[in-house]
Amino acid sequence: MNGAKKTHIVYEVNLNFNIAKKYLEVLNEKELIRHENGLFITTDKGKAFQEIAKELKL
Repeated sequence: MNGAKKTHIVYEVNLNFNIAKKYLEVLNEKELIRHENGLFITTDKGKAFQEIAKELKL
């Protein structure tokens, strides 16, 4: 939510760098995150999606 670099995301979720890159691209295309000053930041739309996913236990 506060922003993270790609390397931090890859290590935090234990994903292959190339797979994480694809996921980040999709999230960015869907406007759930934005890339700003080297950080990936959750958008308001992404925060709403995250809340719905929690409710549905996804």
